[in-house]
Amino acid sequence: MADDKINSYAQAILSVAAGEGTGTKVEDELYRFAQVLEGSDELKTTLSDSSVPTARRQQIVEDLLDGQVTQTTVALVSMLVAAGRGSDIKSIADRVVALGAETREKAVAEVFSVVELTDDQQSRLATALKSATGKDVEMKVIIDESVMGGLLVQIEDEVIDGTVRTRLKQLREAF
Repeated sequence: MADDKINSYAQAILSVAAGEGTGTKVEDELYRFAQVLEGSDELKTTLSDSSVPTARRQQIVEDLLDGQVTQTTVALVSMLVAAGRGSDIKSIADRVVALGAETREKAVAEVFSVVELTDDQQSRLATALKSATGKDVEMKVIIDESVMGGLLVQIEDEVIDGTVRTRLKQLREAF
């Protein structure tokens, strides 16, 4: 039942974004907001707390996102919060990205890096991932200082771990 609701919200968001002509931009903005939300327990709790008035939760969303993302994204996140789906934003965002990529016949690659990747680096990585997996990919780069260096890539159920963190762990275990 919950998966059906997540899927329904994701499809509705994609429909609205397509109608506004901001499809992939809204996907990316929603995904990035969900990443920020996951990193802040206080924000996640506040946006999910039904004891906080709906108008206040929506105002928090608008204050955080206004000027940072398209108005379509602001309105969609605000709608999710008003509908009591604050705790589902990450799941909905993940589904939006997956459905969007699926319609473009691509797989989603989550790339964890300690630094932002240049366009050239992303292009070369996309080519290497296509060669390794046989799939065209859309990359979502997530800045994560815990990787220390290198990259961690997840495509569907496959994980490619080339992080300094993992190499250091392997060295510790070897000695």
